[in-house]
Amino acid sequence: MILLGTIVNGAAIIIGTLIGSICTRIPENMKTTVIHGLSLVVVVIGLQMAMKSEQFLIVIGSLILGGILGEYWQLEERLNALGRWIEVKTGAAASKGSIAQAFVTATLVFVVGALAIVGALDSGLRGDHAVLYTKSMIDGFMSVMFTATLGIGVAFSAIPVVVYQGLIVLFASQIDRFVPQVIMDQFIVEMTSTGGILILAIGLNLLGLTKIRVANFLPSLFVTAAIVTAVFYWNQWSLI
Repeated sequence: MILLGTIVNGAAIIIGTLIGSICTRIPENMKTTVIHGLSLVVVVIGLQMAMKSEQFLIVIGSLILGGILGEYWQLEERLNALGRWIEVKTGAAASKGSIAQAFVTATLVFVVGALAIVGALDSGLRGDHAVLYTKSMIDGFMSVMFTATLGIGVAFSAIPVVVYQGLIVLFASQIDRFVPQVIMDQFIVEMTSTGGILILAIGLNLLGLTKIRVANFLPSLFVTAAIVTAVFYWNQWSLI
């Protein structure tokens, strides 16, 4: 089922919320250890995906051009600003411990990030839910932490997560109707590699080793599509 990864993600958040409502006191050392373990898994998955490339120059070009676009558009800063705006509009910033605060905080963490986009694209294009399963583990554990401190409102964040990722999955699954199969096959390979590098960066950030502005590299995924298409038609033209 194409939406399986997304559904599992939503379920993990709800289950984590239920556990968090029971376990209100979790030792800080235990939190750190589990987060580090999950972060290492994210790093390994990123490395595995990154090595899939058949034309690494495409990946390099995508990351450079995508990073330039992301910095120019200031995606990381805009996402953070969006989060602050939502907090103000919902009153979450001023209402400590409220359902609104719990919902907004958890939603921003679970939805705003490269892992959600890359994972959803992977599910839609390749039918591979591994990235979303990993995200589910991370989100599930984080929901336990959030619920223990913010309350039961964390559970409601499962709704925007499922809707947001589900729409990306469905879009990605239908794109092959409009794009030649040869281009799609090449794009999937190079997108997987490019996305893997972004996931690797997320893992390193979670470990506290780096402070990479991953959101600013999100345009790389779309640049990959443009480069793969351009290379394909260039090769076709060269044969004429």
